[in-house]
Formats: sequence, structure tokens, C-alpha cells
Amino acid sequence: MKPRIAVFIPAHNEEGSIRDCLAGLGDQSLPKSVEMDVFVVADNCSDRTEEVALDAGVEFKLRLTVLTTKNNKQRKVGALNTAWKSIYGDPLDLYNKKQTIYETYYKDSIKAILVMDADSRLAPGALSHLWDGLMSSRNIGGVMAKYTMRMPKKKSSISKSDPHYEERIATGEYGGFLSRWWTHQQKQDMASWLLDLQYSGGSTYVLGGQATLFRPEALQDVIDENKLDGPWQDESDVEDMLLTWQIQKKWKTLISPKARCYVDAMKSYHTFRQQRNKWQSGTVELLTNSNIGVRSKHRGKIWLAQAKTLMNLVIRVLLVVLLVLSIATDQFNWSWIWLTPVVLASILNTILALKTPMHRPIDVILAALLISPELYLWVNLITFTNVWPGKLSANKKDGWAVQYSAERGQTKSKLVEGMVAVILLAAVVIYLCIDQREFLTSETVRIALSPYLQSGWIVLTYLTIISTFAMVHQIWKLRGRYHA
Repeated sequence: MKPRIAVFIPAHNEEGSIRDCLAGLGDQSLPKSVEMDVFVVADNCSDRTEEVALDAGVEFKLRLTVLTTKNNKQRKVGALNTAWKSIYGDPLDLYNKKQTIYETYYKDSIKAILVMDADSRLAPGALSHLWDGLMSSRNIGGVMAKYTMRMPKKKSSISKSDPHYEERIATGEYGGFLSRWWTHQQKQDMASWLLDLQYSGGSTYVLGGQATLFRPEALQDVIDENKLDGPWQDESDVEDMLLTWQIQKKWKTLISPKARCYVDAMKSYHTFRQQRNKWQSGTVELLTNSNIGVRSKHRGKIWLAQAKTLMNLVIRVLLVVLLVLSIATDQFNWSWIWLTPVVLASILNTILALKTPMHRPIDVILAALLISPELYLWVNLITFTNVWPGKLSANKKDGWAVQYSAERGQTKSKLVEGMVAVILLAAVVIYLCIDQREFLTSETVRIALSPYLQSGWIVLTYLTIISTFAMVHQIWKLRGRYHA
């Protein structure tokens, strides 16, 4: 029996995207003498996912099997474990069924397992690059593709007299200015992360579920060591990060420098926030929950990223408060040296925008002006301030359920209410500063506030200096020839 790659694709109501995913697999050129079998897991589907997948398998000449789940309460984790058990058996099977000779040979013939999301698509040649990376050394347990978000087509390209206008818009394939802008910010964020991993030697602390090629022995080690019935666990909202940390105990986890995978972005503020809430809360849980019993060698790097986010938050809050108090009490003095971190941030974000795959001129301009990076950063800071206090809450939210609800339009964003509240607060502050100017600029108030303002500016100065050196270091690293 020839060596083969098994592909696991969990699909919950993915009739609109599964064909494109399978088309990407049909484009792949397999390594010599290696075959590929595709397992689509139609997970609690109420649409035509199974039918569309079978038709696509015939169309693209794939060796495809559709597995179905019923009453699966573990969502993606349960679907992936279903595919695993279909080949390697179920340790919880009370009948202790023995595999036939054929099943044993088939299991032994699988040299790699590709895990993909149903809304992802591999670029031509990506699977060969992943295979070469996995087979380059015996101690590599998984290799992840480089992800980039697919930019929605212009909504204006569809005529509003088109009878299928609403149907096409509903597919998510098209978007307006905001959804396209939002997609690019996620692309640039992903590009920054991928470049950082490559500059750090290519080792990654998370093998993303969008497209990763695993060594079966590494997954089996996770099962045996943790007494599991499948490699994937639903104990964390970031099941792919948890699995990666478990694999890293004995194996290397790397990012491929060449394999490209196109994935869907969150096209609205609300869906993005819910996704990032799930990711951030899952990361915090892995970092702080000692009961999980697994630690990554990248743990220090992840903590450093959390500290960097906290510093960005403190710098901005301090700047706003100190500026308002200083101007209101007529104690503000401008210094041109303050432009140094602004200029460096502009240079850094311009470089990142240029290194982001398939960038547009408008994206580079907005990055240079710091408009896009600052807005995107504030959204992530809001997520940060939501997640960490929530760590102290006794009621833990189901991150997957919240994200699914947001993507289905079952929940609404509070962005408008938040923006109105900020505008009203700013208006009230400005009014009070003008109305009470005589009192605020009096000698008594200025003397009382002066020590606090001075201490605040000193703290802000030191934090800004640290942030400035961090940007210089990042700009220096970006001189390399790596591609996102």
C-alpha cells in the first residue's frame, strides 16, 4: 500500500465554501508515489454540505469520504476526533473491535494528516511544501501553512439590477469599503505575526487549524500521554494552541516558509471582536490555568505580547488623561521630540503594509498616516480589557458558541452605542473645561495638580521610551528577506 496523506475537514453547514476548499486540494501536486484521501466530516449539518462535498469530490477527482456526526456537542473538536477514530479506532469502544489486516495496513500507510477548515483554500503547490517541511527531519511533529485573508470583491462590481444581487452579497464573497478595509487590517496583523515567527527561527506556538500538516505519531503521543480518545480536546477555546503545546513536549512545530493558504476574515467589527475574545480568553486560560498541565517553550514570548498590549493601553490612557488635564489647567508645553515615536510607528506600519501580501495603495497610505493601525489597535485593546477582568469572573463563557452566534447574526454589536457614549463624554469634558476655565486655571488648582501631572508625564516618558526601542528593534528585524 502506497504512503498517503489523510485530509481532515470539519464542516458545519459549509455548503457555500466546501467546494472551493476541495477545489484547492484538487489543484495540489502530490509528492512522488504518495496518495491523498480526503475525509469531510459533515458535523450536525442542516444544509447540503454532504451533497456538495460528494459532487466536488467527483468533479476534482478526489478520493473522498464523507463522515457524518449526530448530536456532537464538541463542535470542531468532536468532528476532528470523529475523522481520527474512523482510521485509528475508538479507545472508548466497549466491544474492543480489532482492526482487519487491510485497516491496519491502511493506518500504517498514513504518513501525514492535513487538518483544514472548510472555508480555507490551499494555494497550488502548498501541500508539497508542507510535506517537504514535515519530512525534512524526524523530530518535526507539525508544519503550518502561511495564512492570508481573502479580500472580498467590491460590492459595487455587482449591478443592483442583478436578480441574484442579495444572494451574492449573502455569500460574503463581496463587501463594501469597510469590510475590505477591515479584512486588510487582519491580513496585516497576520503578516506581522508570521514574519515574527520566521525571524525567530520558524518555530510556532500554535499550529493553526486552517491548514496544518501533522505527523500521526505526534498526535498519537498526545493521546497516549494524556489518556485521550482523540488528539483534540475541548477544554480550551483555542484547541489548536493546546494541541500544539502538547506536541511540543517531544516534537518541533514549525511554520512553512513557502506554503500559502487563503482563509476567510471576519468582515465586521462584531464578528471580529467575538473571534478575538475567544482567542484571547483561550490564550489567557492556557497561560494562567495550572490545571491544564501543559506549558509551551514560547510561554515567555506570549507573556511578553500580553505585557506589550498592556503597555500600549496604559500609554494611550495616560496620554489622553494627561493631555486633557494639562490643557484644561493651562500647563501644557509642546516638545518636538514627542514626534519621534510617531515617526517610528509610521515607518514600522508602512513596512508591514508593504510586506502584507496583495496590499493596496490605500492600505499603505492609511498605514503611513497611522489611521488604520491605531483604530485596529484600539479594537484589540478593548478586547484585552474585556478578557482579563473576565478571568476573575465565576461564569465562564462558551467562546465557540458566542462566535457562532455572532457569525449567524444572532447577536448585535454595541459599536454605535459605544461611539455615541465616547462622543458624549468628550463633549461634556470640553464643555466643562470651557465653562470652568477660570477655576481650572487658578493658582490653587494648578499647584494641587502639578505634582500628579509631573509624575504622570515621567511615567509616560519612560513607557514611551521602552515602546520606541521595541519599534526600532522590530524595524531592524524587518530588514530581512522573509515574506509573510
